Amino acid sequence: MQINKLKIIFIAVIFLLPPDLYQRACCQVPHHMPLRARHGMVASSCAIASKVGVEILKNGGNAVDAAVAVGMALAVVYPGAGNIGGGGFMLIRLADGHSYVIDYREAAPDRAHRDMFLDSLGKLIPDASTEGYMASGVPGTVAGFGMALEKFGSMQWRQVLEPARRFAAEGFPVSYELAKDLESYKTRLTKFPDSRRIFLKDGKLFNEGDTLKQPDLARTLMRLQENGPREFYDGLTARLITDDMKANGGLVRGEDLKNYKAILRQPITGTYRGYEIITIPPPSSGGVALIEMLNILENFDLTAAGSASSSKYHLVAEAMRRAFRDRAEFLGDPDFIKVPQEGLVSKRYASVILKTIDSARATPSSQLDHGNPFEFESDQTTHYTVIDSAGNTVSNTYTINEWFGNGAIVQGAGFFLNNEMDDFAAKPGTANMFGLIQGEANAIAPRKRPLSSMTPAIVLKGGNLYFALGSPGGPTIINTVLQVILNVIDHQMNIQQAVDAPRIHHQWQPDKIFDESFGLPWDVKRALELKGHTLDHKGIIGDVEAVMIEPGTGIFLGASDPRSQDAGAAGY
Repeated sequence: MQINKLKIIFIAVIFLLPPDLYQRACCQVPHHMPLRARHGMVASSCAIASKVGVEILKNGGNAVDAAVAVGMALAVVYPGAGNIGGGGFMLIRLADGHSYVIDYREAAPDRAHRDMFLDSLGKLIPDASTEGYMASGVPGTVAGFGMALEKFGSMQWRQVLEPARRFAAEGFPVSYELAKDLESYKTRLTKFPDSRRIFLKDGKLFNEGDTLKQPDLARTLMRLQENGPREFYDGLTARLITDDMKANGGLVRGEDLKNYKAILRQPITGTYRGYEIITIPPPSSGGVALIEMLNILENFDLTAAGSASSSKYHLVAEAMRRAFRDRAEFLGDPDFIKVPQEGLVSKRYASVILKTIDSARATPSSQLDHGNPFEFESDQTTHYTVIDSAGNTVSNTYTINEWFGNGAIVQGAGFFLNNEMDDFAAKPGTANMFGLIQGEANAIAPRKRPLSSMTPAIVLKGGNLYFALGSPGGPTIINTVLQVILNVIDHQMNIQQAVDAPRIHHQWQPDKIFDESFGLPWDVKRALELKGHTLDHKGIIGDVEAVMIEPGTGIFLGASDPRSQDAGAAGY
């Protein structure tokens, strides 16, 4: 009886503590240490690919060489998201301090048009923008990797493709996670002959530990080795893509492939509490939204609020809500529309937005209008991060959009096509598969690049590289990167703790905070509900792959997200 009384007293004392004190006492991030190395580090969504990158570094390659090798290897060993049939963004910071962005985002084919996914009544045709050949834009991955190697690499194209070709030809062991993914997507993959033949063994599922060989993809990679990256766009591979498109109602043709070019762009930069943030410009919305949110949150003392407090998560959610409202209104391909980028990332604009935030109550999304940044003018994806001994750094995010893209393997070529057309506003004002509401700025047009949420980012401290990161996850990418940055800068977590910590997501519409299963403590959720928020579950949020330079020692730290069983950092 005495023990029971003590328990009651202890519980009463705990619940009489100030909420933030209780949360800090009970909700600390576990002490999980990052991988350490002296000469180079790679963190990716697949440990096999990370080891490929380290071998390139060991053999004298730089970070860009390793990044291309990792990306091509992921196309083989991580087929749900790694790709040569999709596109993305590569953020490069060289050891001399210069930074560059390679935009190799997919593009709409010439035959695409604004209403291509609507029926005669103006309603969205179910699955038209996500499944099958109509859903695919012109792939950019091979062109992007070719540009990266030509401009910033030190090794030969043939060399960096060899590990990928070897894994495709000789096979690799199927992981538990890949086996479960293939089982989950069996219905979609069954609809396409080569997808069914290669990835479902004509209906017999792969088991964990089985060897997966991809001979068609191996031959495609060998053609690329022999003829260079343009083979994908005007060689036999291009003809295989075009023939398959014509036979199955797709829109991509030979001229679309020949006309595709990767674009070298300037990064956008911002600051947060004295740290410099380098990230991606449009047609990704990620960099603009990230800096807009950081500019807002810089006005609050998040350190004092505590890393796991409801007051901190409330403020973060309100910043997310406003950035995603602006995303829907203003962001799209800058080659087609006027994007008020300078205004959106202005601290003066953030000071205006700040006035609309109530630190005690949620703002209903239905009552929130976009700002006027013009006044201040002057699912699925994968990410990996690489740093070499000289300090050259690559943060790369690329995608085929949904897991296994549109489900279709190009017949005879062995790779999945993307379903990136769904990232356009198929019907402006109507949600896409991620629930995102998008406006006229992101309407479909020939050769236009769809708005992305990819957010590769590099953080500098005192002008020197501090850490680099990125994540997959559709619209959750932006908020995932935001929270890892906050965890390091505001809450002094090491890079692995910052990656491991619970995450939330708010994207304006639907008007909900999504949290992870086994994420926020119940009392924090209850406190958020009392502030007017609606909460919902989203399983897991993001898959961060990050590297950091340890202050004081210069040791490279690698952090892979425990949310992905296949992810892993490798260094030497």
